[in-house]
Amino acid sequence: MNFPDYGSILSDKVQTLKPSGIRKFFDILETMEDAISLSIGEPDFATPWHIRDSAIYSLEKGWTKYSANAGMLSLRKEIANYLGRRFELTYDPVSEILATVGGSEAIDLTIRALVNPGEEVIIVCPSFVCYEPLTIMAGGVPVLVETKVENEFRLTPEELKAAITDKTKLLILPYPCNPTGGTMGRGDLEALAEVLKDTGIMVLSDEIYAELTYGAQHVSPANIELLKPRTVVVNGFSKAYSMTGWRLGYAAGPAAVIAQMTKLHQYGIMCAPTTSQYAAIKALRDGDADIERMRDEYALRREFLLSGLRRIGFDCAEVRGAFYLFPYIGGFGLGSDEFCEKLLRTEKVAIISGSAFGPGGEGFARVCYASSMENLTVALERIERFVGQLIVDS
Repeated sequence: MNFPDYGSILSDKVQTLKPSGIRKFFDILETMEDAISLSIGEPDFATPWHIRDSAIYSLEKGWTKYSANAGMLSLRKEIANYLGRRFELTYDPVSEILATVGGSEAIDLTIRALVNPGEEVIIVCPSFVCYEPLTIMAGGVPVLVETKVENEFRLTPEELKAAITDKTKLLILPYPCNPTGGTMGRGDLEALAEVLKDTGIMVLSDEIYAELTYGAQHVSPANIELLKPRTVVVNGFSKAYSMTGWRLGYAAGPAAVIAQMTKLHQYGIMCAPTTSQYAAIKALRDGDADIERMRDEYALRREFLLSGLRRIGFDCAEVRGAFYLFPYIGGFGLGSDEFCEKLLRTEKVAIISGSAFGPGGEGFARVCYASSMENLTVALERIERFVGQLIVDS
């Protein structure tokens, strides 16, 4: 054979993974001028100055060495204080908290620490794109459970029970949900707890949007007594504090699980970035007002965009968390991919096809309102013009 034959050299498992369905819209967007992106899930706010200043100070002082594998103890203590203060969750900072490179690493570590080859992982859909490929890479078997718009994309106990088999090891709960904006209340979680109570199934609760809820405070599965011992909470600083590029997250959970996750983290990463850890300490100590300020602004944008899309003719479920709307676009005669690509090419507005987020996403699109009111206003004008033309053409 002609060397190198990379098709025979590369991992079969990696080659069979599908690229993210979000990526192609970014690739098109990069070729355009004057385009408005309502696609990327990134706050448009700068990291608050007092947080940046704390990181600068740590650099000036030369505090740039490796930290403990699990993260600086001072950071883990602040995470424990924060979780107790904001969400009434109690964790031992020494043995039950691990600082990671973003929430994404915490998700990966949780899956790899828990799942044996051939064991099943229940993944609520539509949801963030990483859960399925990370499960596959860990040797697990993804079981995708489609939630329904009529339930505001909440997982019901009936749907959960129907998905469980004797091979089920892990349930991934992505609430508040990217892309749907759905949330789970205490009653919803208590109903799931009744389904899980006599099983050995663990729960990965991705709570990166926990601070971005509207109308009701976030409730974690770990707030439910039956679920606390089986739950790993994943969170981070990207969304609540607008610290996406700092790449810092954390996991909190049972000491026995965190110990194994720390072992994987130790070999693969060593430790999270030290400068980011100093910044995060400042955020946790003095950043509550920043959270409230940014959430209030998101709430205004949410109402503006939701009312605008409904006025244009979109059917859109009530959004109770995160910073996304998930309108139904199936009534305009195009599939999700075609609708979003035509909108981008003709009106230069980027939104993401719902089909990128798994079963239940076809017929919908994710619209991110982590953008300025000026951009949202222009984007609505362009979307209305696009939809109007679709109606004329039909």
